[in-house]
Amino acid sequence: MVMAVAVVSTASVAAIAVSNFSQKVDDNAIDIGVGQTNAPAPQLGSYREGFNILMVGVDNDAAQGAAYGERDATLNDVNILVHVSADHTNAVVVSIPRDLIVAHPECTDAKTEETFDAMSARPINEAMARGGLPCVVQTVSELTGLDIPYAGVITFSGVVQMSDAVGGVPICLSAPINDPDAGLDLPEGPSIVAGANALAFLRSREGVGDRSDLARISSQQMYMASLMRTVKGNGTLTNIPTLINLADAAATNIRLSTNLADINTMVSMALALKDINLDRLLFVQYPGTTGDPDFPNKVVPIQDVADELFAKLAADEPFALPAITPERPADEPAPEETDAPAPETPSEPAVPAPEATVQALDGLAGQTAQDESCAQAFTG
Repeated sequence: MVMAVAVVSTASVAAIAVSNFSQKVDDNAIDIGVGQTNAPAPQLGSYREGFNILMVGVDNDAAQGAAYGERDATLNDVNILVHVSADHTNAVVVSIPRDLIVAHPECTDAKTEETFDAMSARPINEAMARGGLPCVVQTVSELTGLDIPYAGVITFSGVVQMSDAVGGVPICLSAPINDPDAGLDLPEGPSIVAGANALAFLRSREGVGDRSDLARISSQQMYMASLMRTVKGNGTLTNIPTLINLADAAATNIRLSTNLADINTMVSMALALKDINLDRLLFVQYPGTTGDPDFPNKVVPIQDVADELFAKLAADEPFALPAITPERPADEPAPEETDAPAPETPSEPAVPAPEATVQALDGLAGQTAQDESCAQAFTG
């Protein structure tokens, strides 16, 4: 959930606790079978090109016991693909629904050496149990057509500790949420969530929107956007004790791919990320829809929109979210139709046409990190 924040923050304290931090990161690293990358030499310059990172949130961890329910397997329930442009002026964070029906490649579990056959149409959150993080990376890479050289994994416990380390994240609700399944009880309006409460908000499905996986992604993206505003706006990146806590929480709770578990690489990425404006940081949902009778309670891709999205990312072309037309309040009458001529207005000098703007990608749902909208609670 907090990949971008973790990279920027850990890079900021690298000079303070580099030895301890580096050892923890190395001990937790995962080989995803990717070779050399474009990180700079040890002089720590900015990352030279654009890059893609996949962050995976898993629902099962041996250390958490039965704290979040008994599970037969570990599932990749949160899949977030981060694309940073080559000129480092914008970034796109794509949330892939856990229930998205996708093709799965053949995967081999590096630990057990068990091989899993390819599958044509199964939920994406089954990939983790078919070969760990390397299999998730391969599945998402084939789904999107993008090379994904970097990846990481975070657990429920990791989310709790990361949110505590940053001091809580402000959120806003359109109505109260009481979701016993997630352990969440929050009032309407603004709240600051941390620790178990932050995790409960991110996990809540019964309490948000239409109770679908897509509704939960919307609230997760709202949280991530607020997290970025919090870290960039409240002095976190200049508060040494907070940075050390955040770096330690990241090193302990996020398992990175071996090529990302490197101080030089993280610092170079931080230098590429640190100046991206919040309105150029987009959080988008993988285009999908529910209600397909062949896949009840699942999400199926909206293929034409998905193809356009990943073609844009592959070509490193910026795009915008479609404009949302505000709804008229229910108690506001519609304008009356009339045959009367429109009133004359004084003639004005011609205004030059505005310069070309970034094209909006129709059919795409999401928000920018600058957007401070409230999460939509389920109201029945």
